[in-house]
Amino acid sequence: MAKSSAGPAFQCAECGWRTTKWSGRCGECQAWGTVQQVAASRVGRAAGFGSAALAGLGGAGLGAGLGGAGLGDGSLAGAGLSGPPSALAPASPALPIGEVDASAAGARPTGLNELDRVLGGGLVPGAVVLLAGEPGVGKSTLLLEAGSHAAEVGPVLYITGEESAAQVRLRADRVGAVAGNLYLAAETDLATLLGHVAAVRPQLLIVDSVQTITMEGVDGTPGGVSQIRAVTAALIAVAKQHALTTMLVGHVTKDGSIAGPRALEHLVDVVLHFEGDRHAQFRMVRAVKNRYGPTDEIGCFDLGESGITELPDPSGLFLTHRQNAVPGTCVTVTLEGRRPLLSEVQTLVAPSTLDIPRRVTSGLDASRVGMVLAVLSRRADLKLGKQDVYAATVGGVRLGEPSVDLAVALALSSAVVNLSVPGSVVAIGEVGLAGEVRRVTGVQRRLGEAERMGFRLAIVPAGSAAAGTSGGIEVREVEDIRAAMAAAFGG
Repeated sequence: MAKSSAGPAFQCAECGWRTTKWSGRCGECQAWGTVQQVAASRVGRAAGFGSAALAGLGGAGLGAGLGGAGLGDGSLAGAGLSGPPSALAPASPALPIGEVDASAAGARPTGLNELDRVLGGGLVPGAVVLLAGEPGVGKSTLLLEAGSHAAEVGPVLYITGEESAAQVRLRADRVGAVAGNLYLAAETDLATLLGHVAAVRPQLLIVDSVQTITMEGVDGTPGGVSQIRAVTAALIAVAKQHALTTMLVGHVTKDGSIAGPRALEHLVDVVLHFEGDRHAQFRMVRAVKNRYGPTDEIGCFDLGESGITELPDPSGLFLTHRQNAVPGTCVTVTLEGRRPLLSEVQTLVAPSTLDIPRRVTSGLDASRVGMVLAVLSRRADLKLGKQDVYAATVGGVRLGEPSVDLAVALALSSAVVNLSVPGSVVAIGEVGLAGEVRRVTGVQRRLGEAERMGFRLAIVPAGSAAAGTSGGIEVREVEDIRAAMAAAFGG
């Protein structure tokens, strides 16, 4: 006899993984102590909500629409038992795609050009944007300034669930984000939040953050899988029904991924990651998912005491301006999306007093730095086995692209042999385990940025079709790490 599906079940509060037996460790995300008992019959209600909380936003019309979409309290009770659902008359007939009016989906600028660059032109009416980032990186400050700019053309509602309204007002005074059409409310209940939406009728809704909003009648603690899924589904339904642009702030886990169920990223239209070192001022907004624009663009900002400042030309932030060359440094050009950025790699090699030498990195991939060290030891005969090695970037930028390998290798070899790489040299290329220098994408774009910043010599992989003189910069192609060292140190 098949077991009844209405019995007790267990669900992970972090990722939503379900099992019929309790386990101390989640079988999906491997988190400890997150598996909790829930009633299997409540699974449908965890994602559902009635129309009572939405009475102020169109009353039964919106509530019925949500129930018809499978989000009502009773719509899942008999799923699969009463046959297929009956057909409903559509509100509007289907049209040929050429006759669909696309003007209603036109993007509106946010007032921050760098943010518009990532969004693909601005905010689309009815779009739901999820902005995630580590604590203290500046998510609330960015959205507060974006909301103040958007309030110049229409009402904006800012819902804060993590701070009081007075605390947000103090930040707005400090960054100059006080606007007449910017409405502020401190709420954690979804029904009350929707009541504010019905009263203000905003063009832009900002929820900071979605993990703090709870829905009555849904099991789970605030920030749990069930609550996040239900709250997000309700906000998306309201956004689509009323063409209300919605921006949600999301938390991240300790490994940098967005907290909550993976379905959260599938539900929203745009997913943005706000990145940056808490000890540095540079911030970067990266689009991970965008239904209305490209996903290979980044926005650069400077977070200071007076708020967020746009950085249309951030290359100079990651270079050290010195008069004399110093051994152990090399400049490279990385591609962040479509934007080339010049970055400086600094290394220090010193004799170790420990049995196991130190290998310390900051802003670089430690595994790739270790691989470059092994290649230099085996292919270039550099003695690094008993040396402490420190490698870091300038300005707090994180470089994870393989094209940084050649600059790391030249900086390390420069520190070992105590010969400096000239300040007018940039190195671009991936280093293989055989010591070869591999080609990378976007070489011409990288060279153009290096030339614009005043560099005169570029060391690139062989076969990049850029040898000779490209504009005002000399390009030398190299096949392996030894040839690259000869080109950098003049033989």
